Amino acid sequence: MIDNPRFDLVAARHGQRLVLILLVVGLALLVLTGWVVATPATTTVTQEVGEEHIETSVSTSATVVQDGLWENGTTLESSPVYTYNDTPELTITAETTLTDSGEPLDEATVTHELAVVYEAERNGEVFWSDRDVVRNETAVVEDGHASTAATVDVRTIRERTTELEQTLDGVGDVSVSIDIERAYETPSNSGMESDATPLTLTGNAYWLEGSHEIVDTNPETAPVEVQESTNTAGVGLLALLAVLSLTGATLVAARSNVDVSDAKRRMHERRYDEWISRGSIPMWIGEHHLELETLEDVVDVAIDTNERVVHDTQRDLFAAVNGDVVYYYSDRGGWGETAWPTVEINHDESAVSETTGQQHPQAPSAHGTTETPEKRAESNPEATETVDVPESEERGEGDEEDTTTEITKTDLPDPDDDDAWEQI
Repeated sequence: MIDNPRFDLVAARHGQRLVLILLVVGLALLVLTGWVVATPATTTVTQEVGEEHIETSVSTSATVVQDGLWENGTTLESSPVYTYNDTPELTITAETTLTDSGEPLDEATVTHELAVVYEAERNGEVFWSDRDVVRNETAVVEDGHASTAATVDVRTIRERTTELEQTLDGVGDVSVSIDIERAYETPSNSGMESDATPLTLTGNAYWLEGSHEIVDTNPETAPVEVQESTNTAGVGLLALLAVLSLTGATLVAARSNVDVSDAKRRMHERRYDEWISRGSIPMWIGEHHLELETLEDVVDVAIDTNERVVHDTQRDLFAAVNGDVVYYYSDRGGWGETAWPTVEINHDESAVSETTGQQHPQAPSAHGTTETPEKRAESNPEATETVDVPESEERGEGDEEDTTTEITKTDLPDPDDDDAWEQI
Protein backbone atom coordinates (compact mmCIF):
# COMPACT_ATOMS: atom_id res chain seq x y z
CA MET A 1 0.00 0.00 0.00
CA ILE A 2 1.23 3.50 -0.80
CA ASP A 3 2.33 5.43 2.31
CA ASN A 4 2.24 8.94 0.95
CA PRO A 5 0.30 11.67 2.77
CA ARG A 6 0.01 13.74 -0.40
CA PHE A 7 -1.61 10.77 -2.16
CA ASP A 8 -3.88 10.28 0.85
CA LEU A 9 -4.88 13.95 0.75
CA VAL A 10 -5.76 13.79 -2.95
CA ALA A 11 -7.67 10.53 -2.39
CA ALA A 12 -9.58 12.00 0.56
CA ARG A 13 -10.55 15.14 -1.34
CA HIS A 14 -11.30 13.73 -4.80
CA GLY A 15 -11.44 9.97 -4.19
CA GLN A 16 -14.87 9.23 -5.66
CA ARG A 17 -14.25 11.26 -8.79
CA LEU A 18 -10.77 9.77 -9.33
CA VAL A 19 -12.03 6.22 -8.86
CA LEU A 20 -14.77 6.80 -11.45
CA ILE A 21 -12.36 8.35 -13.96
CA LEU A 22 -9.72 5.62 -13.51
CA LEU A 23 -12.33 2.86 -13.82
CA VAL A 24 -13.73 4.36 -17.02
CA VAL A 25 -10.23 4.81 -18.49
CA GLY A 26 -9.13 1.31 -17.48
CA LEU A 27 -12.22 -0.38 -18.93
CA ALA A 28 -11.96 1.69 -22.11
CA LEU A 29 -8.32 0.65 -22.53
CA LEU A 30 -9.24 -3.00 -22.02
CA VAL A 31 -11.94 -2.76 -24.69
CA LEU A 32 -9.51 -0.99 -27.02
CA THR A 33 -6.88 -3.69 -26.43
CA GLY A 34 -9.37 -6.41 -27.31
CA TRP A 35 -10.47 -4.54 -30.42
CA VAL A 36 -6.86 -4.13 -31.62
CA VAL A 37 -6.21 -7.84 -31.14
CA ALA A 38 -9.49 -8.89 -32.80
CA THR A 39 -9.27 -6.53 -35.79
CA PRO A 40 -5.69 -6.27 -37.04
CA ALA A 41 -4.94 -3.63 -39.65
CA THR A 42 -4.99 -4.47 -43.35
CA THR A 43 -2.97 -2.99 -46.18
CA THR A 44 -3.90 -2.93 -49.86
CA VAL A 45 -1.01 -4.13 -52.02
CA THR A 46 -0.66 -4.91 -55.71
CA GLN A 47 -0.18 -8.61 -56.05
CA GLU A 48 0.43 -10.84 -59.08
CA VAL A 49 -2.67 -12.93 -59.58
CA GLY A 50 -1.91 -14.45 -62.96
CA GLU A 51 0.29 -14.37 -66.05
CA GLU A 52 -0.33 -14.13 -69.78
CA HIS A 53 2.14 -16.15 -71.79
CA ILE A 54 2.41 -15.61 -75.56
CA GLU A 55 4.94 -17.76 -77.37
CA THR A 56 5.59 -17.96 -81.13
CA SER A 57 7.73 -20.70 -82.67
CA VAL A 58 8.94 -21.13 -86.27
CA SER A 59 8.95 -24.54 -87.95
CA THR A 60 9.73 -25.72 -91.49
CA SER A 61 8.57 -28.52 -93.73
CA ALA A 62 9.08 -29.62 -97.34
CA THR A 63 7.63 -32.26 -99.61
CA VAL A 64 9.97 -34.44 -101.69
CA VAL A 65 9.19 -34.06 -105.40
CA GLN A 66 11.24 -36.97 -106.85
CA ASP A 67 12.60 -40.31 -105.92
CA GLY A 68 16.14 -40.16 -104.75
CA LEU A 69 17.41 -39.70 -101.28
CA TRP A 70 13.79 -39.81 -100.14
CA GLU A 71 10.75 -41.34 -101.69
CA ASN A 72 8.64 -39.05 -103.78
CA GLY A 73 5.84 -37.41 -101.75
CA THR A 74 7.63 -37.71 -98.45
CA THR A 75 7.18 -34.71 -96.16
CA LEU A 76 10.25 -33.63 -94.29
CA GLU A 77 9.50 -31.65 -91.10
CA SER A 78 12.04 -29.42 -89.33
CA SER A 79 14.83 -31.11 -91.20
CA PRO A 80 18.28 -29.77 -90.50
CA VAL A 81 18.97 -29.62 -94.26
CA TYR A 82 17.01 -29.57 -97.53
CA THR A 83 18.18 -30.04 -101.17
CA TYR A 84 17.16 -27.95 -104.14
CA ASN A 85 16.40 -30.93 -106.39
CA ASP A 86 14.42 -33.00 -103.87
CA THR A 87 12.66 -30.22 -101.92
CA PRO A 88 12.68 -27.05 -103.99
CA GLU A 89 9.82 -25.45 -102.02
CA LEU A 90 9.96 -24.74 -98.29
CA THR A 91 6.90 -24.22 -96.10
CA ILE A 92 7.47 -21.89 -93.16
CA THR A 93 4.94 -22.03 -90.28
CA ALA A 94 4.60 -19.52 -87.47
CA GLU A 95 2.54 -20.86 -84.57
CA THR A 96 1.55 -18.78 -81.53
CA THR A 97 0.32 -20.24 -78.26
CA LEU A 98 -1.59 -18.03 -75.80
CA THR A 99 -2.28 -18.95 -72.17
CA ASP A 100 -3.60 -17.07 -69.13
CA SER A 101 -2.32 -18.55 -65.86
CA GLY A 102 -1.85 -21.86 -67.65
CA GLU A 103 -5.30 -21.85 -69.22
CA PRO A 104 -5.81 -21.41 -73.00
CA LEU A 105 -6.65 -17.84 -73.94
CA ASP A 106 -9.15 -17.53 -76.81
CA GLU A 107 -10.21 -13.90 -76.41
CA ALA A 108 -7.31 -12.56 -78.45
CA THR A 109 -6.26 -11.65 -81.96
CA VAL A 110 -2.94 -12.65 -83.52
CA THR A 111 -1.41 -11.39 -86.76
CA HIS A 112 1.55 -13.12 -88.43
CA GLU A 113 3.66 -11.67 -91.19
CA LEU A 114 6.23 -13.85 -92.98
CA ALA A 115 8.83 -12.19 -95.21
CA VAL A 116 12.11 -12.93 -96.99
CA VAL A 117 14.68 -10.28 -96.17
CA TYR A 118 17.75 -9.59 -98.32
CA GLU A 119 20.57 -7.56 -96.80
CA ALA A 120 23.93 -6.29 -97.97
CA GLU A 121 26.49 -5.30 -95.38
CA ARG A 122 30.04 -4.13 -95.22
CA ASN A 123 32.28 -4.27 -92.17
CA GLY A 124 29.35 -5.54 -90.09
CA GLU A 125 27.03 -2.66 -91.05
CA VAL A 126 23.96 -3.08 -93.27
CA PHE A 127 23.97 -0.59 -96.12
CA TRP A 128 21.13 -2.11 -98.21
CA SER A 129 18.08 -4.31 -97.50
CA ASP A 130 14.90 -5.48 -99.14
CA ARG A 131 11.91 -7.09 -97.41
CA ASP A 132 9.69 -9.29 -99.54
CA VAL A 133 6.45 -10.08 -97.66
CA VAL A 134 5.27 -13.59 -98.38
CA ARG A 135 2.21 -13.77 -96.11
CA ASN A 136 0.38 -11.37 -93.78
CA GLU A 137 -2.59 -12.90 -91.98
CA THR A 138 -4.69 -12.35 -88.85
CA ALA A 139 -5.01 -15.90 -87.62
CA VAL A 140 -8.00 -17.37 -85.85
CA VAL A 141 -7.31 -18.29 -82.21
CA GLU A 142 -8.72 -21.66 -81.27
CA ASP A 143 -8.03 -23.29 -77.91
CA GLY A 144 -5.21 -20.83 -77.36
CA HIS A 145 -3.46 -21.54 -80.70
CA ALA A 146 -3.05 -19.51 -83.88
CA SER A 147 -0.84 -20.38 -86.84
CA THR A 148 0.11 -19.02 -90.26
CA ALA A 149 2.00 -20.91 -92.99
CA ALA A 150 3.67 -19.65 -96.17
CA THR A 151 5.53 -21.55 -98.93
CA VAL A 152 8.54 -20.08 -100.72
CA ASP A 153 10.47 -21.32 -103.75
CA VAL A 154 14.02 -21.58 -102.46
CA ARG A 155 15.42 -21.80 -106.02
CA THR A 156 14.00 -18.36 -106.78
CA ILE A 157 15.53 -17.02 -103.57
CA ARG A 158 18.89 -18.53 -104.57
CA GLU A 159 18.75 -16.96 -108.01
CA ARG A 160 18.12 -13.50 -106.65
CA THR A 161 20.83 -13.91 -104.01
CA THR A 162 23.27 -14.87 -106.76
CA GLU A 163 22.33 -11.78 -108.77
CA LEU A 164 22.89 -9.56 -105.73
CA GLU A 165 26.25 -11.14 -105.04
CA GLN A 166 27.34 -10.49 -108.61
CA THR A 167 26.12 -6.95 -108.45
CA LEU A 168 27.81 -6.24 -105.10
CA ASP A 169 30.95 -8.23 -105.80
CA GLY A 170 33.79 -6.55 -103.95
CA VAL A 171 31.40 -4.11 -102.31
CA GLY A 172 29.76 -6.12 -99.57
CA ASP A 173 28.36 -9.42 -98.44
CA VAL A 174 24.79 -10.53 -99.22
CA SER A 175 22.66 -12.49 -96.75
CA VAL A 176 19.09 -13.73 -96.76
CA SER A 177 16.80 -14.54 -93.83
CA ILE A 178 13.21 -15.50 -93.04
CA ASP A 179 11.62 -12.77 -90.89
CA ILE A 180 8.61 -13.56 -88.67
CA GLU A 181 6.68 -10.62 -87.26
CA ARG A 182 3.94 -11.30 -84.69
CA ALA A 183 1.38 -8.88 -83.29
CA TYR A 184 -1.22 -9.79 -80.64
CA GLU A 185 -3.96 -8.18 -78.56
CA THR A 186 -5.67 -9.64 -75.49
CA PRO A 187 -8.27 -8.09 -73.10
CA SER A 188 -5.48 -6.78 -70.88
CA ASN A 189 -2.31 -6.61 -73.00
CA SER A 190 -0.99 -6.11 -76.54
CA GLY A 191 2.36 -6.19 -78.24
CA MET A 192 4.41 -6.82 -81.37
CA GLU A 193 7.65 -8.73 -81.71
CA SER A 194 9.77 -9.94 -84.69
CA ASP A 195 12.61 -12.33 -85.22
CA ALA A 196 14.75 -13.16 -88.26
CA THR A 197 16.06 -16.65 -88.94
CA PRO A 198 19.11 -16.80 -91.29
CA LEU A 199 18.62 -18.93 -94.43
CA THR A 200 21.86 -20.56 -95.54
CA LEU A 201 22.17 -21.33 -99.27
CA THR A 202 24.87 -23.60 -100.75
CA GLY A 203 25.39 -25.12 -104.18
CA ASN A 204 23.11 -28.11 -103.63
CA ALA A 205 21.32 -27.58 -100.25
CA TYR A 206 19.86 -25.00 -97.87
CA TRP A 207 18.69 -24.84 -94.27
CA LEU A 208 17.50 -22.47 -91.54
CA GLU A 209 20.08 -21.91 -88.85
CA GLY A 210 19.02 -22.57 -85.28
CA SER A 211 15.65 -22.75 -83.63
CA HIS A 212 13.95 -19.41 -83.03
CA GLU A 213 11.10 -18.49 -80.75
CA ILE A 214 9.37 -15.26 -79.75
CA VAL A 215 8.24 -15.25 -76.14
CA ASP A 216 6.28 -12.53 -74.35
CA THR A 217 5.16 -12.76 -70.72
CA ASN A 218 2.75 -10.30 -69.11
CA PRO A 219 2.09 -10.63 -65.38
CA GLU A 220 -1.46 -9.83 -64.26
CA THR A 221 -1.82 -7.83 -61.04
CA ALA A 222 -4.75 -6.88 -58.81
CA PRO A 223 -5.16 -4.98 -55.53
CA VAL A 224 -5.27 -7.40 -52.63
CA GLU A 225 -5.87 -6.67 -48.94
CA VAL A 226 -3.15 -8.18 -46.79
CA GLN A 227 -3.67 -8.57 -43.05
CA GLU A 228 -0.83 -7.12 -41.04
CA SER A 229 0.57 -8.85 -37.99
CA THR A 230 -0.64 -7.60 -34.61
CA ASN A 231 1.45 -4.81 -33.13
CA THR A 232 2.68 -6.62 -30.02
CA ALA A 233 4.29 -3.51 -28.54
CA GLY A 234 1.12 -1.45 -28.97
CA VAL A 235 -1.11 -4.15 -27.47
CA GLY A 236 1.28 -4.56 -24.53
CA LEU A 237 1.29 -0.81 -23.89
CA LEU A 238 -2.51 -0.61 -23.96
CA ALA A 239 -2.80 -3.58 -21.59
CA LEU A 240 -0.23 -2.06 -19.23
CA LEU A 241 -2.07 1.27 -19.15
CA ALA A 242 -5.35 -0.55 -18.47
CA VAL A 243 -3.82 -2.46 -15.55
CA LEU A 244 -2.28 0.72 -14.15
CA SER A 245 -5.62 2.56 -14.37
CA LEU A 246 -7.55 -0.21 -12.61
CA THR A 247 -4.82 -0.59 -9.97
CA GLY A 248 -4.87 3.17 -9.40
CA ALA A 249 -8.65 3.05 -8.95
CA THR A 250 -8.23 0.31 -6.34
CA LEU A 251 -5.58 2.25 -4.43
CA VAL A 252 -7.58 5.48 -4.47
CA ALA A 253 -10.72 3.66 -3.30
CA ALA A 254 -8.77 2.09 -0.43
CA ARG A 255 -7.44 5.48 0.75
CA SER A 256 -10.49 7.67 0.07
CA ASN A 257 -11.71 7.33 3.69
CA VAL A 258 -8.57 8.95 5.13
CA ASP A 259 -9.22 12.05 7.26
CA VAL A 260 -8.28 15.21 5.37
CA SER A 261 -6.84 17.02 8.39
CA ASP A 262 -4.77 13.99 9.36
CA ALA A 263 -3.42 13.71 5.82
CA LYS A 264 -2.53 17.40 5.83
CA ARG A 265 -0.71 17.08 9.16
CA ARG A 266 1.29 14.05 7.99
CA MET A 267 2.12 15.83 4.77
CA HIS A 268 3.45 18.81 6.74
CA GLU A 269 5.39 16.45 9.02
CA ARG A 270 7.11 14.86 6.05
CA ARG A 271 7.69 18.19 4.33
CA TYR A 272 9.27 19.80 7.45
CA ASP A 273 10.86 16.66 8.82
CA GLU A 274 14.30 18.30 8.96
CA TRP A 275 12.93 20.94 11.40
CA ILE A 276 11.07 18.52 13.69
CA SER A 277 12.53 16.43 16.50
CA ARG A 278 10.70 13.96 18.73
CA GLY A 279 10.76 14.57 22.46
CA SER A 280 8.77 15.33 25.61
CA ILE A 281 7.30 18.77 26.36
CA PRO A 282 6.56 19.31 30.10
CA MET A 283 3.52 21.29 31.17
CA TRP A 284 5.46 23.81 33.21
CA ILE A 285 7.70 25.00 30.41
CA GLY A 286 7.20 28.63 29.33
CA GLU A 287 5.17 31.46 30.77
CA HIS A 288 3.09 32.14 27.67
CA HIS A 289 1.51 29.49 25.49
CA LEU A 290 0.35 30.61 22.04
CA GLU A 291 -1.75 28.17 20.07
CA LEU A 292 -1.24 28.38 16.28
CA GLU A 293 -3.66 27.17 13.62
CA THR A 294 -1.42 24.77 11.69
CA LEU A 295 1.80 22.82 12.05
CA GLU A 296 3.18 24.87 9.19
CA ASP A 297 2.79 28.00 11.32
CA VAL A 298 4.82 26.40 14.13
CA VAL A 299 7.56 25.45 11.65
CA ASP A 300 7.59 29.00 10.29
CA VAL A 301 8.11 30.35 13.83
CA ALA A 302 10.91 27.83 14.42
CA ILE A 303 12.59 28.87 11.17
CA ASP A 304 12.25 32.57 11.98
CA THR A 305 13.61 32.13 15.52
CA ASN A 306 16.24 29.57 14.50
CA GLU A 307 14.73 27.00 16.85
CA ARG A 308 13.52 23.44 16.36
CA VAL A 309 10.01 22.05 16.55
CA VAL A 310 9.55 19.35 19.18
CA HIS A 311 6.92 16.71 18.60
CA ASP A 312 5.57 15.27 21.84
CA THR A 313 3.95 12.04 20.63
CA GLN A 314 2.43 11.40 24.09
CA ARG A 315 0.52 14.68 24.02
CA ASP A 316 0.28 14.78 20.21
CA LEU A 317 1.71 18.28 20.42
CA PHE A 318 4.10 20.25 18.20
CA ALA A 319 5.83 23.15 19.94
CA ALA A 320 8.60 25.67 19.31
CA VAL A 321 10.01 27.35 22.43
CA ASN A 322 11.45 30.84 22.18
CA GLY A 323 12.42 32.15 25.63
CA ASP A 324 9.36 32.04 27.90
CA VAL A 325 6.94 31.81 24.94
CA VAL A 326 5.76 28.46 23.65
CA TYR A 327 4.24 28.34 20.17
CA TYR A 328 2.30 25.11 19.75
CA TYR A 329 -0.19 23.23 17.62
CA SER A 330 -2.19 20.10 18.51
CA ASP A 331 -5.18 18.30 17.09
CA ARG A 332 -6.34 17.59 20.66
CA GLY A 333 -6.98 21.22 21.53
CA GLY A 334 -5.42 23.76 23.92
CA TRP A 335 -2.34 23.49 26.10
CA GLY A 336 -4.22 22.20 29.15
CA GLU A 337 -6.31 19.73 27.17
CA THR A 338 -3.18 17.91 26.07
CA ALA A 339 -1.75 17.61 29.60
CA TRP A 340 -3.46 14.39 30.64
CA PRO A 341 -4.45 11.35 28.66
CA THR A 342 -8.17 10.75 28.39
CA VAL A 343 -9.32 8.69 31.44
CA GLU A 344 -12.78 7.31 31.96
CA ILE A 345 -13.70 6.48 35.60
CA ASN A 346 -16.81 4.34 35.77
CA HIS A 347 -18.69 6.30 38.49
CA ASP A 348 -22.17 7.69 38.27
CA GLU A 349 -21.81 11.46 37.80
CA SER A 350 -25.31 12.16 39.12
CA ALA A 351 -24.50 10.33 42.35
CA VAL A 352 -21.36 12.35 42.74
CA SER A 353 -23.34 15.56 42.32
CA GLU A 354 -25.92 14.50 44.93
CA THR A 355 -23.29 13.47 47.45
CA THR A 356 -20.93 16.38 47.14
CA GLY A 357 -23.56 18.94 46.33
CA GLN A 358 -21.15 20.78 44.04
CA GLN A 359 -19.14 20.56 40.82
CA HIS A 360 -15.52 21.40 40.29
CA PRO A 361 -15.45 24.23 37.76
CA GLN A 362 -12.42 24.74 35.61
CA ALA A 363 -11.00 28.18 36.03
CA PRO A 364 -9.32 29.84 33.08
CA SER A 365 -5.61 30.48 33.51
CA ALA A 366 -3.80 33.74 32.94
CA HIS A 367 -2.39 32.39 29.68
CA GLY A 368 -5.73 31.93 28.02
CA THR A 369 -5.95 28.16 28.69
CA THR A 370 -8.30 26.22 30.90
CA GLU A 371 -6.94 25.47 34.38
CA THR A 372 -7.90 22.11 35.77
CA PRO A 373 -8.09 21.22 39.47
CA GLU A 374 -4.89 19.26 39.04
CA LYS A 375 -3.22 22.34 37.58
CA ARG A 376 -4.27 24.37 40.61
CA ALA A 377 -3.02 21.61 42.90
CA GLU A 378 0.31 21.67 41.11
CA SER A 379 0.60 25.44 41.54
CA ASN A 380 -0.52 25.25 45.23
CA PRO A 381 0.77 22.07 46.85
CA GLU A 382 -0.97 22.85 50.13
CA ALA A 383 -4.36 22.69 48.51
CA THR A 384 -5.83 19.28 48.09
CA GLU A 385 -8.75 18.55 45.80
CA THR A 386 -11.03 15.74 46.89
CA VAL A 387 -13.88 14.01 45.17
CA ASP A 388 -16.37 12.05 47.24
CA VAL A 389 -17.75 9.17 45.30
CA PRO A 390 -20.62 7.30 46.98
CA GLU A 391 -20.79 3.55 46.78
CA SER A 392 -24.46 3.71 45.89
CA GLU A 393 -26.90 6.25 44.56
CA GLU A 394 -29.31 6.11 47.55
CA ARG A 395 -29.06 4.98 51.11
CA GLY A 396 -31.90 3.87 53.31
CA GLU A 397 -32.47 5.06 56.89
CA GLY A 398 -31.33 1.78 58.36
CA ASP A 399 -28.16 1.54 56.35
CA GLU A 400 -24.72 1.84 57.75
CA GLU A 401 -22.60 5.03 57.47
CA ASP A 402 -21.51 6.40 54.05
CA THR A 403 -18.37 5.00 52.49
CA THR A 404 -16.73 7.30 49.89
CA THR A 405 -13.64 7.05 47.70
CA GLU A 406 -11.34 10.03 48.00
CA ILE A 407 -8.97 10.84 45.05
CA THR A 408 -6.31 13.44 45.73
CA LYS A 409 -3.65 15.04 43.55
CA THR A 410 -0.99 12.93 45.16
CA ASP A 411 -2.88 9.76 44.06
CA LEU A 412 -2.53 10.65 40.34
CA PRO A 413 0.60 9.34 38.57
CA ASP A 414 3.16 11.44 36.73
CA PRO A 415 1.78 12.79 33.42
CA ASP A 416 4.69 11.22 31.52
CA ASP A 417 4.15 7.75 33.03
CA ASP A 418 2.18 6.00 30.26
CA ASP A 419 2.15 2.60 31.97
CA ALA A 420 0.52 4.04 35.14
CA TRP A 421 -2.17 5.79 33.17
CA GLU A 422 -2.88 2.64 31.16
CA GLN A 423 -3.40 0.74 34.42
CA ILE A 424 -5.93 3.35 35.53
